[in-house]
Amino acid sequence: MRTDSRLSRMLHALIHMDRHDGPLTSETIAQMLGTNPVVVRRMLAGLRDQGYVQSEKGHGGGWIVSKNLDELTLLDVYRAVGEPPIFSELFTEDHPECLVEQAVNVRLSETVREAEAALLARFGAITVGMLARDFDERFARSQQPDSTRRPARRSNEKSRQ
Repeated sequence: MRTDSRLSRMLHALIHMDRHDGPLTSETIAQMLGTNPVVVRRMLAGLRDQGYVQSEKGHGGGWIVSKNLDELTLLDVYRAVGEPPIFSELFTEDHPECLVEQAVNVRLSETVREAEAALLARFGAITVGMLARDFDERFARSQQPDSTRRPARRSNEKSRQ
């Protein structure tokens, strides 16, 4: 089964667009994402419809972010790209008359719905700005000489103050 990467691709593109000085063309974004400019325009159209990005036509035109990334959540972007499936189908309906299959499918579908609701709630609590600041920190560390570079802190480690 093919995975749907629209959400991660658009998050990637949004951060590049925000950190870039001036508009980015669909072609440039497509090269960054390893896809086709038509695919990029289709995905960005959903973001444009929500007012998160805008396009400028003509020479020197392209796409720019039109909303503060701290006001834009992962849930907003998820919805703008068409709410792609989060989980692949964990069950089949090859034998709908089979009582075992029915019992399995009921429990699996309930569990998937609960997990999806929890994940979407978490998406609503994370802003694209948070991701952009994480990128900024990683970029700054990557520019340090090797001898002064600190390893990235794991999210479960407490900060020392």
